Amino acid sequence: MNDFQVSLNFSSMQFTAFSTIVRKELIRILRIWPQTILPPVITQTLYFIIFGGFIGSRIGQVGGGGYMEFLIPGIILMAVITNAYANVSSSFFGAKFQRSIEELLVAPVHPITIIAGYTLGWVLRGSMIAFIIYGVSLFFFPSVFVHPLLALCILFLVSLFFSLLGLINALYAKNFDQVNIIPTFFLTPLTYLGWVFYPLSALTGIWHTLSLYNPLAWMIDSFRYSYMGTSFLAPMMTILILSLLVCIAFGIAIWLFRSKKIVE
Repeated sequence: MNDFQVSLNFSSMQFTAFSTIVRKELIRILRIWPQTILPPVITQTLYFIIFGGFIGSRIGQVGGGGYMEFLIPGIILMAVITNAYANVSSSFFGAKFQRSIEELLVAPVHPITIIAGYTLGWVLRGSMIAFIIYGVSLFFFPSVFVHPLLALCILFLVSLFFSLLGLINALYAKNFDQVNIIPTFFLTPLTYLGWVFYPLSALTGIWHTLSLYNPLAWMIDSFRYSYMGTSFLAPMMTILILSLLVCIAFGIAIWLFRSKKIVE
């Protein structure tokens, strides 16, 4: 067997492993949809009813549109961020904790294949949640995205980045308590302070300055631009920064796999 055939067989093996991992994750997500899909949809729907319906009717124009129009993109991306991170960190750490991941590690599968397969499965889950929540939002405010391609690009990059962050957290975590530290003490505060429910213009003083350094605010603002066409910041700069962060997070995940951090 020559080198070309060996390379071809190796590539075929990696593709088979990749597609199997993605399929396994999708089957798991769809099999337990009352736990993976339904809870975030219900939660975000309540946000639409309470903030958009009850409170929003008493608020005037926000960010160049009505309050419900302002709220929808922030709610969608907030759900994607929290669920992409939480699902990855909990499910992958569960496989690590039960030692079932070791069966995959002893197979001739490249770390890049494992990481890509798992993260794509989790990105697809985040995308499903986003589309369902957007479908629900049409009952409250029937509108379409001004820049749909930009919205898909931001949605993909955000879900991919936070999936990789959740994977890194799962690789480092020694117990389930450590899995919940970052979502509880970092992601949740940054999300609620990320202009989901209010615009940048509503902040003054030190809070206005600090919010400009909140990376989640940049992501939400850019996604809101794709929906409303108005933005406080620079959407294209956010995409470039997100792309760089995705590459860095992917590199860190590969390094952790190769350093055997996963089996500690």
